[in-house]
Amino acid sequence: MLFSSIPGLGETKQKLIHAIQKDHLAHALLFHGKEGSPNLAMALAMATYILCNQPGKEDACGKCASCLKMAKLVHPDLNFAIPLPAPTKKQEKKEDDDEPDFHALWRSFALEKTYGNFQDWSAHLGINKLLSISKAAARQIVKTLSLKSFEGGYKMMLIWAPETLNLSSANALLKILEEPPVKTIFLMVSQQPENLLTTILSRTQKIHVRNFTDEEIRQFLEDQSLADTLAAQQIAPLADGNMREALLLSQNVVDKNTLLFRDWLRDCYKADIQSLIAFTEQISSTNKEQQKSLLLTGINVIRESLLNRTQLTDLMRSSEADREFIVNFSNTVLNDEKIMGIYRVLNDGHYHIERNGNPKILFLDLAFSLARIIRAG
Repeated sequence: MLFSSIPGLGETKQKLIHAIQKDHLAHALLFHGKEGSPNLAMALAMATYILCNQPGKEDACGKCASCLKMAKLVHPDLNFAIPLPAPTKKQEKKEDDDEPDFHALWRSFALEKTYGNFQDWSAHLGINKLLSISKAAARQIVKTLSLKSFEGGYKMMLIWAPETLNLSSANALLKILEEPPVKTIFLMVSQQPENLLTTILSRTQKIHVRNFTDEEIRQFLEDQSLADTLAAQQIAPLADGNMREALLLSQNVVDKNTLLFRDWLRDCYKADIQSLIAFTEQISSTNKEQQKSLLLTGINVIRESLLNRTQLTDLMRSSEADREFIVNFSNTVLNDEKIMGIYRVLNDGHYHIERNGNPKILFLDLAFSLARIIRAG
């Protein structure tokens, strides 16, 4: 990953390069930005620049042995710590011959879905389990960084989604974060820095990585031949700075969550008990991130409905395919009171799912609450 492969954000790139060149680099950096921002890309580009054998004034050379290794994320001095499912007893005893190569999966994810979110990583793993960075993983970080670098330069540890560190795993890292070995750099990448433990957050230098501008997204889509000029101009404002969303739109990927939420609302409106129970079984079989994503999609639909009712359609970011449903729904079914009621129950549902509430109970209760609100006179 090179700085030049990231569209725009020249101010952030210059800040990082200047810090490297002046040797003012902190030993623990937190790259934080919203979903769809290049926080992971920026951390990888910085690691490439630091490890490059012939760095230029504005970027790594991209040609030396180190850069070629970084292009495949196989450089021996760049290590990764990522959220993973809790190991089974066989895996703990090293008796499971079918244990997946999580680091190979991570490398493919980071290269193919650099702008992906936590839900994308969970789907990439194909595992419907809670993911976290365990205490054992934290101890492995300490062990790895206690060794000298392979090529005599910096040794780096990239921790993706450090907010998944629990108290025990975070405590295991505190000493090495406070007093790291010489030429050791932590690169933490987070989309939810507010969920980071204070003990970790206070030991990092924060680097805010903003989302893209509409022009940066438009230019990127055109330069990468992902969309023609007209399509890129249409996609850019819909993505609202989120490159992940822009890439999905450029591939004409249907937002399944919006379709799922639409059908759910229709069943709520009809008070179809059997369909609501079937939906509850269906959504309960998915992981927590997918459940949260559906509720966030619903909250976005309600936001769009409110904008439509208040005639602020210029601020609407929904696609044309979704717009028809949102307009009809808001004009024929909703009023201001219902909009606020639906927003409250969806937001409450998201809160309880986040805190590991029982999804079967929560979604069935949500369905009945939505039905009462929508069918109210």
